[in-house]
Amino acid sequence: MGVVQEVKDGKFVESNSVQSLAKEKEKKKAGNSNLDKDAFLQLLVAQMKYQDPLEPTSNTEYIAQFATFSELEQMQNMSATLELSRASSLIGQTVLLDVTDSEGRTRTVQGNVDYVIYENGKAYLSIGGEPYSLDDLTTVADKKYLEAYGVAVDFMNLYRKLPELGLLSISDRENVEKLEEIYKGMDDYQKSFLTDDYIEGIEKYISKMKDLVTIAGEDTDTDTDTDTE
Repeated sequence: MGVVQEVKDGKFVESNSVQSLAKEKEKKKAGNSNLDKDAFLQLLVAQMKYQDPLEPTSNTEYIAQFATFSELEQMQNMSATLELSRASSLIGQTVLLDVTDSEGRTRTVQGNVDYVIYENGKAYLSIGGEPYSLDDLTTVADKKYLEAYGVAVDFMNLYRKLPELGLLSISDRENVEKLEEIYKGMDDYQKSFLTDDYIEGIEKYISKMKDLVTIAGEDTDTDTDTDTE
């Protein structure tokens, strides 16, 4: 698997995907003590060659050892197949991964899974053209979640543009009415993404703006009556 690593000021810049793969390599290095079939057969032959001729190991015991290893190998193959199937089912979905760098700092990576890479019994998710270990996966976001999250973010960004309640003026009417429109269009699930502070706050802003509009209307009426006189 080829990974292009950025170079800056003559040094390699450690990207999220590089961190993910580096961690995976460390796991593999730590697990190199696992025996494959060839290594097991070599040990089995060595055991037969150097066994005590006066007390040789029975054929039944050899068969039992090989059967045990075969069962373990089948379980490993099944696990690898399930991992590939799980990874393939994520194609096209938005996922979140917690990637830990070499200094132990964890960073969240979010994006759509474009395709899956399967190498040496491990599955990697390609996000934005970079591979990440399936082991780093923490969350799979469905469309309903993403839509609710997007609406909540839009609401909060617009809310933060408002002045303090005591400084609210008629010039803020457009933003308040836009927020009111967004809020009334949200279902209960979408509103659950907002904290109580936002919910209580928008209700106060809406009420205050109605009072300001009423006062502005009364002032206009008063000015009109004065001009008529």
